[in-house]
Amino acid sequence: MATDQAELLKAIHDAHGPALLRYAVRLTGDYTFAQDVVQEALLRAWKKPAILEQSDESARAWLFTVARNIVIDDRRSARHAREFTTDVLPESPTPDASDAVLDAWVLSDALSSLSVEHRSAVVSAYYLGHTVAEIARRDDVPEGTVKSRLHYALRAMKIALQERGVTE
Repeated sequence: MATDQAELLKAIHDAHGPALLRYAVRLTGDYTFAQDVVQEALLRAWKKPAILEQSDESARAWLFTVARNIVIDDRRSARHAREFTTDVLPESPTPDASDAVLDAWVLSDALSSLSVEHRSAVVSAYYLGHTVAEIARRDDVPEGTVKSRLHYALRAMKIALQERGVTE
């Protein structure tokens, strides 16, 4: 019984849903609210199995009438009477910088757990944008040493961040 009812409702939705949505959009001028109206009309049809068993034209007329009544009821409601739309928000949303601050704090803490050479290599390469050759020249070490320091520093950073619960 429930499967037959679901199949009938799906057939009614497939046959009349797009037209009902266009009708509701014309009535409301609001696509999102129109979708809610269509959903509510179909829900009411599902709650009344006799509607689902009527002829196609009767079911369509019933759905359109129910949709119109839902819109009218909404327009008469206290919620609609008290709400108004505006293009100007009373307060402008501001981005929340707390995540960035916490990330910086955790990274700073993890960086401080590295040796001076490893920390210097990571900061120079990843924060200051220096090349391996520039870091090697500045520190007066071979480029291979800088690459090795970066490799081991990143491994140590990964472990430090895992210990702090940031990564797995």
